[in-house]
Amino acid sequence: MKACETRLKTLAFELSYREQIYKRKTEMNPWLAETTSKRRDKLAIIAEILEIAKGGTLKTQIMYKANLSFAQLNEYLKFMLKINLIEKVENRGKDVYLATGKGINFLQRQCEITELLKGDNEHPKNGAKIPPPNLLRKV
Repeated sequence: MKACETRLKTLAFELSYREQIYKRKTEMNPWLAETTSKRRDKLAIIAEILEIAKGGTLKTQIMYKANLSFAQLNEYLKFMLKINLIEKVENRGKDVYLATGKGINFLQRQCEITELLKGDNEHPKNGAKIPPPNLLRKV
């Protein structure tokens, strides 16, 4: 009987620990809190990069804030530079990435689409992923 109680306490502690870790992860990356799956789609990642680069930022800052690997980030930046969503500007010998007007327009339109997908009770329709509130603010 005592072994069973000890096992239950251990399981409760492990569950509490997992909840704390998940809470920490969602505080660092709000996209996780808004989706049912742990995977982000490409448009969500592009929007997140644009939000980070709105004021101009370094590649490493984008990588850490968007939670991307170096290889993933390079692919996204290459694509976004090619279609002019961001621009690379040299500032004091460092490459700074800045969202262009086209990129800001993309963020605004994504915000509008997200608002259309929301239902009456603020839950997404058809299981659509809704970006976190910090990406929904008007630009």
